Amino acid sequence: MKVMVVDDEADVRLLFEQRFRKEVQAGLIEFYFALSAREALDFIETHAEHPLILSDINMPGMSGLDLLKTVKEKYEHLKVFMITAYGNAEYHRTAVAYGCDGYLTKPIDFAMLKETLLT
Repeated sequence: MKVMVVDDEADVRLLFEQRFRKEVQAGLIEFYFALSAREALDFIETHAEHPLILSDINMPGMSGLDLLKTVKEKYEHLKVFMITAYGNAEYHRTAVAYGCDGYLTKPIDFAMLKETLLT
């Protein structure tokens, strides 16, 4: 499974690589990382095999919600999960309206995320 993590905080990469170390080594998951929604869109537009997307909501420039809306308009078959540190009901409503496939709050429950991604 190919998974793209979109977050403007670079240390998120290390966190995912640590938490999914065994799954990556076993070839069950292949991660891609983007530091912005624009970088994520550029990747998706140039790669034939698109990944599942895990995107932070609050990012400078294009937000994760804007990314979600754009992806679902152009590539409705892609699964997009939103991640936020804020329990904001408006973000949740907007994400659902834009077609998100999952909504996670920080701190991420990695055991639950592994189960979701691998089943």
